[in-house]
Amino acid sequence: MTHLSDIEIANSVTPRPIEDIAASVGLKPEQLFRYGHHIAKVDLASLPKEASKPGKLVLVTAITPTPAGEGKTTTSVGLADALTLIGKKAAIALREPSLGPVFGVKGGAAGGGYAQVIPMEDINLHFTGDFHAIGAANNLLAAMLDNHIHHGNALGIDSRRITWKRVVDMNDRQLRHIVNGLQGKINGVPREDGYDITVASEIMAVLCLATSLSDLKERLARIIVAYTFDGRPVTAADLKAEGAMATLLKNAINPNLVQTLEGTPAFVHGGPFANIAHGCNSVLATKLALRQADYVVTEAGFGADLGAEKFLDIKCRLADLEPDAVVLVATIRALKMHGGVPKTDLGPENVEAVKAGLPNLDKHLATIQEAFGLPVVVAINKFPTDTEAELEAVYQACQARGVDVSISDVWGQGGAGGRDLAEKVVALTEAPKDFRYIYDLEDSIQDKITKIVQKVYGGAGISLTPAAKRELKELEDLGFGKLPICMAKTQYSFSDNASLIGAPKDFTVTIKKLKVSAGAGFIVALTGDIMTMPGLPKSPAAERIDIDADGKVTGLF
Repeated sequence: MTHLSDIEIANSVTPRPIEDIAASVGLKPEQLFRYGHHIAKVDLASLPKEASKPGKLVLVTAITPTPAGEGKTTTSVGLADALTLIGKKAAIALREPSLGPVFGVKGGAAGGGYAQVIPMEDINLHFTGDFHAIGAANNLLAAMLDNHIHHGNALGIDSRRITWKRVVDMNDRQLRHIVNGLQGKINGVPREDGYDITVASEIMAVLCLATSLSDLKERLARIIVAYTFDGRPVTAADLKAEGAMATLLKNAINPNLVQTLEGTPAFVHGGPFANIAHGCNSVLATKLALRQADYVVTEAGFGADLGAEKFLDIKCRLADLEPDAVVLVATIRALKMHGGVPKTDLGPENVEAVKAGLPNLDKHLATIQEAFGLPVVVAINKFPTDTEAELEAVYQACQARGVDVSISDVWGQGGAGGRDLAEKVVALTEAPKDFRYIYDLEDSIQDKITKIVQKVYGGAGISLTPAAKRELKELEDLGFGKLPICMAKTQYSFSDNASLIGAPKDFTVTIKKLKVSAGAGFIVALTGDIMTMPGLPKSPAAERIDIDADGKVTGLF
């Protein structure tokens, strides 16, 4: 059976005017900045200061990612459509796709099948220019830093201790390590440097955690870009850069409004990678959705050990948010991979492999239920190869934990395929909860990291390299010890070793480096080999993306 591609499905639907979508959640035309007929930004300055009673917040997360795929975004979109279908005033708050993965591995990130946000080709490409604005602000700061050194270095910046990198929104391994400022004095001071991908920029994290334009500017001012010869931090404020940077971001800070295939409002805004930052869409978009809708579905990147932990411990703590329910997405295929089956053999029935992979699901459930104190439902993202016996194994495992399971077929049926999930989520939002954080801000940096490893990952503890120990003391001496922790860790394992799939136990996580993102307001703990500038695969998605003479895009998915 031949299925339509994602972009063919998207192009078969006529989007509603964005004014109609806005009106469905109480937004007026004069509160919109339009980007064509089907995309708008919401003018935050036009919104009343007094917020109405907020809606229910539903967090979508997943088991540990595998090459088989889990489908968080597809589930999030389909769940929002299903909530609308059963008569609820719903909206979604999602992250924006990054161009690098779109042209590299992913080929798109706007959902899939009949659960998509549209216009998907615009969302997956330049959209409203937010990423470009973030990149420009980032690189302006880099330019002003090097310019300061060139013109006499009045601040005494040690060029060996520059922590700020330039960025570009494209997977380009060639830029990871470079030498710049060559060919004479007129071209600056030579030094080693490198590029990150735009989503890895601290400015992305700052934009996503800012609560207003003034808060954004204050956060930008606190960004640490380097250290002096005597070890003092140098900030964007020291370089007098924050005003110009905030000016570049004056439009980007306004949340974007689009729609799903079924016309559910979708606030798609911001989003750093969850393995190197906090992996959530913007606080402003989430709060806007909550004030305009009764049920808001949002997602956090990668598995619950990364995205959900950071959503709860960082975003919710800083923004005073509290989820009412959690949806944990899994697939039978992914559970088989965690059970040791290679990607090429996932089709045939293999109940024992599913059972062998279930400890990964169970550990994520334990974290959500016991560590965070939140009610959770498991959504099985349906594939045609799933068998009743395989599904039964999941039912039994979840029943033992007192967790409900819903078979979601939103990819194939849109909102109608998520009706059962929507009804279970609505019921779950009324269930009792005892929400709590994994650690207290008053805990030491080392204790906070240890609690994450033990309570969320299931590890025995942590080991700090000599460099990390020095950095820990320096951060505490500089007064950053009370900040939350953002773990930079592989998404493919609970541990810092990507090959340890399933639910490993008694492992030790090595903390290689500690650095502060003072603007974002968290300490980054780097483990393993975390790539902040991905490369393109041997056959990148870009090879299959094309446009015809009429402007019709193909190859995005």
